[in-house]
Amino acid sequence: MHLEKEITILNINKAEFIKLLESKGAVRIGDEVTQIRYTYDVKPKNPNKWIRLRTNGEKSTLTVKEITQNSKMNTKEWEVEVSNFEETNKILNELGFEYRNKQENKRQIYKLNNIEISIDTWPLIPPYAELEADNENDILNLVKELDINEKDITYLDVTSIYMQIYGIDILQIKELEFSNENMLEFNK
Repeated sequence: MHLEKEITILNINKAEFIKLLESKGAVRIGDEVTQIRYTYDVKPKNPNKWIRLRTNGEKSTLTVKEITQNSKMNTKEWEVEVSNFEETNKILNELGFEYRNKQENKRQIYKLNNIEISIDTWPLIPPYAELEADNENDILNLVKELDINEKDITYLDVTSIYMQIYGIDILQIKELEFSNENMLEFNK
Protein backbone atom coordinates (compact mmCIF):
# COMPACT_ATOMS: atom_id res chain seq x y z
CA MET A 1 0.00 0.00 0.00
CA HIS A 2 1.12 3.49 -0.84
CA LEU A 3 -0.16 6.59 0.96
CA GLU A 4 -0.74 9.24 -1.70
CA LYS A 5 -0.15 12.82 -0.45
CA GLU A 6 -1.52 15.41 -2.84
CA ILE A 7 -3.44 18.62 -3.19
CA THR A 8 -5.23 20.09 -6.17
CA ILE A 9 -4.98 23.65 -7.42
CA LEU A 10 -8.20 24.57 -9.20
CA ASN A 11 -8.92 26.89 -12.12
CA ILE A 12 -5.41 27.29 -13.46
CA ASN A 13 -4.57 29.06 -16.66
CA LYS A 14 -2.61 26.20 -18.18
CA ALA A 15 -0.11 28.24 -20.23
CA GLU A 16 0.62 30.70 -17.40
CA PHE A 17 0.94 27.93 -14.83
CA ILE A 18 3.43 26.07 -17.01
CA LYS A 19 5.49 29.27 -17.41
CA LEU A 20 5.46 29.74 -13.63
CA LEU A 21 6.59 26.15 -13.04
CA GLU A 22 9.37 26.42 -15.61
CA SER A 23 10.54 29.72 -14.09
CA LYS A 24 10.97 27.85 -10.78
CA GLY A 25 13.03 25.13 -12.48
CA ALA A 26 10.37 22.48 -13.03
CA VAL A 27 11.20 19.92 -15.72
CA ARG A 28 8.59 18.55 -18.10
CA ILE A 29 8.39 14.75 -18.08
CA GLY A 30 7.40 13.57 -21.56
CA ASP A 31 4.60 14.87 -23.73
CA GLU A 32 1.00 15.48 -22.72
CA VAL A 33 -0.87 12.16 -22.79
CA THR A 34 -4.51 11.20 -22.97
CA GLN A 35 -5.51 8.94 -20.12
CA ILE A 36 -8.49 6.60 -20.24
CA ARG A 37 -9.86 5.06 -17.08
CA TYR A 38 -12.64 2.77 -16.01
CA THR A 39 -13.94 3.13 -12.46
CA TYR A 40 -15.71 0.36 -10.57
CA ASP A 41 -17.47 0.18 -7.23
CA VAL A 42 -15.99 -2.13 -4.60
CA LYS A 43 -18.20 -4.75 -2.98
CA PRO A 44 -19.88 -3.90 -0.73
CA LYS A 45 -20.25 -0.41 -2.21
CA ASN A 46 -18.31 2.29 -0.33
CA PRO A 47 -18.31 5.93 -1.50
CA ASN A 48 -14.78 6.41 -0.11
CA LYS A 49 -13.26 3.40 -1.87
CA TRP A 50 -13.21 2.39 -5.54
CA ILE A 51 -11.30 0.50 -8.21
CA ARG A 52 -9.61 2.30 -11.11
CA LEU A 53 -8.19 0.79 -14.28
CA ARG A 54 -6.18 3.42 -16.16
CA THR A 55 -3.97 3.65 -19.22
CA ASN A 56 -1.99 6.39 -20.90
CA GLY A 57 -1.44 4.24 -23.99
CA GLU A 58 1.94 3.02 -22.79
CA LYS A 59 1.41 2.01 -19.18
CA SER A 60 -1.76 0.54 -17.64
CA THR A 61 -2.45 0.20 -13.93
CA LEU A 62 -5.11 -1.36 -11.73
CA THR A 63 -5.61 0.54 -8.48
CA VAL A 64 -7.80 0.41 -5.41
CA LYS A 65 -8.12 3.88 -3.88
CA GLU A 66 -9.50 4.74 -0.47
CA ILE A 67 -9.96 8.21 0.95
CA THR A 68 -8.80 8.32 4.56
CA GLN A 69 -9.87 10.67 7.29
CA ASN A 70 -6.42 10.89 8.92
CA SER A 71 -5.29 13.88 6.88
CA LYS A 72 -6.78 16.03 4.16
CA MET A 73 -3.91 15.05 1.88
CA ASN A 74 -3.91 11.27 2.29
CA THR A 75 -5.44 8.67 0.01
CA LYS A 76 -4.56 5.00 0.42
CA GLU A 77 -3.60 3.40 -2.86
CA TRP A 78 -2.89 -0.22 -3.83
CA GLU A 79 -1.62 -0.33 -7.41
CA VAL A 80 -0.19 -2.87 -9.85
CA GLU A 81 0.83 -2.51 -13.46
CA VAL A 82 -1.19 -4.64 -15.89
CA SER A 83 -0.08 -5.73 -19.34
CA ASN A 84 -3.37 -5.30 -21.21
CA PHE A 85 -5.91 -2.56 -20.44
CA GLU A 86 -8.94 -4.01 -22.28
CA GLU A 87 -8.30 -7.61 -21.18
CA THR A 88 -8.05 -6.46 -17.56
CA ASN A 89 -11.43 -4.74 -17.97
CA LYS A 90 -12.85 -8.03 -19.31
CA ILE A 91 -11.39 -9.95 -16.36
CA LEU A 92 -12.96 -7.50 -13.91
CA ASN A 93 -16.30 -7.88 -15.73
CA GLU A 94 -16.04 -11.68 -15.46
CA LEU A 95 -15.45 -11.24 -11.72
CA GLY A 96 -18.65 -9.21 -11.43
CA PHE A 97 -17.14 -5.71 -11.53
CA GLU A 98 -18.87 -3.81 -14.30
CA TYR A 99 -17.47 -0.34 -14.84
CA ARG A 100 -19.64 2.50 -13.58
CA ASN A 101 -17.84 5.12 -15.66
CA LYS A 102 -15.35 5.49 -18.45
CA GLN A 103 -13.44 8.75 -18.17
CA GLU A 104 -10.89 10.55 -20.31
CA ASN A 105 -8.51 13.36 -19.44
CA LYS A 106 -5.28 14.88 -20.70
CA ARG A 107 -2.24 15.03 -18.42
CA GLN A 108 1.11 16.79 -18.59
CA ILE A 109 3.61 15.97 -15.84
CA TYR A 110 6.33 18.21 -14.42
CA LYS A 111 8.87 17.46 -11.71
CA LEU A 112 10.24 20.04 -9.30
CA ASN A 113 12.62 18.70 -6.65
CA ASN A 114 10.77 15.68 -5.25
CA ILE A 115 7.29 16.91 -6.19
CA GLU A 116 5.32 15.60 -9.16
CA ILE A 117 3.02 18.20 -10.68
CA SER A 118 0.29 16.91 -12.97
CA ILE A 119 -1.61 19.40 -15.11
CA ASP A 120 -4.94 17.81 -15.90
CA THR A 121 -7.50 18.83 -18.48
CA TRP A 122 -10.95 17.23 -18.19
CA PRO A 123 -14.15 17.67 -20.18
CA LEU A 124 -16.53 20.39 -18.94
CA ILE A 125 -14.29 21.96 -16.27
CA PRO A 126 -11.22 24.25 -16.23
CA PRO A 127 -7.76 22.66 -16.06
CA TYR A 128 -6.28 22.01 -12.64
CA ALA A 129 -2.95 20.89 -11.20
CA GLU A 130 -2.21 18.12 -8.71
CA LEU A 131 0.89 18.36 -6.52
CA GLU A 132 2.06 15.01 -5.12
CA ALA A 133 5.03 14.14 -2.92
CA ASP A 134 5.99 11.84 -0.06
CA ASN A 135 6.10 14.77 2.36
CA GLU A 136 3.15 17.08 3.05
CA ASN A 137 5.44 19.97 4.03
CA ASP A 138 7.19 19.86 0.64
CA ILE A 139 3.82 20.30 -1.06
CA LEU A 140 2.74 23.14 1.23
CA ASN A 141 6.10 24.91 0.75
CA LEU A 142 5.72 24.71 -3.04
CA VAL A 143 2.21 26.14 -2.78
CA LYS A 144 3.67 29.12 -0.89
CA GLU A 145 6.54 29.47 -3.35
CA LEU A 146 4.11 29.51 -6.29
CA ASP A 147 1.98 32.09 -4.43
CA ILE A 148 -1.19 30.03 -4.85
CA ASN A 149 -4.33 31.55 -3.34
CA GLU A 150 -5.70 29.32 -0.58
CA LYS A 151 -9.22 29.49 -2.07
CA ASP A 152 -7.91 27.69 -5.19
CA ILE A 153 -6.67 24.68 -3.19
CA THR A 154 -8.72 21.55 -2.56
CA TYR A 155 -8.15 18.05 -1.25
CA LEU A 156 -11.12 16.59 -3.14
CA ASP A 157 -10.92 13.66 -5.57
CA VAL A 158 -12.00 14.24 -9.19
CA THR A 159 -15.58 13.03 -8.69
CA SER A 160 -16.00 15.40 -5.75
CA ILE A 161 -14.38 18.28 -7.66
CA TYR A 162 -16.93 17.88 -10.43
CA MET A 163 -19.85 17.66 -7.97
CA GLN A 164 -18.91 20.05 -5.16
CA ILE A 165 -17.10 22.72 -7.18
CA TYR A 166 -18.93 22.62 -10.55
CA GLY A 167 -22.26 20.93 -9.72
CA ILE A 168 -21.74 18.10 -12.24
CA ASP A 169 -22.46 14.53 -11.13
CA ILE A 170 -20.01 12.58 -13.28
CA LEU A 171 -21.26 9.34 -11.77
CA GLN A 172 -24.33 9.92 -13.94
CA ILE A 173 -22.19 10.28 -17.10
CA LYS A 174 -21.35 6.77 -18.32
CA GLU A 175 -18.67 7.98 -20.76
CA LEU A 176 -16.93 11.27 -19.94
CA GLU A 177 -14.83 11.78 -23.07
CA PHE A 178 -13.65 14.71 -25.19
CA SER A 179 -14.98 12.99 -28.32
CA ASN A 180 -18.59 13.23 -27.10
CA GLU A 181 -20.09 16.36 -28.66
CA ASN A 182 -21.44 17.48 -25.28
CA MET A 183 -18.08 16.96 -23.53
CA LEU A 184 -16.00 19.71 -25.07
CA GLU A 185 -12.72 20.76 -23.53
CA PHE A 186 -13.18 23.84 -21.34
CA ASN A 187 -9.98 25.57 -22.46
CA LYS A 188 -6.39 24.82 -23.41
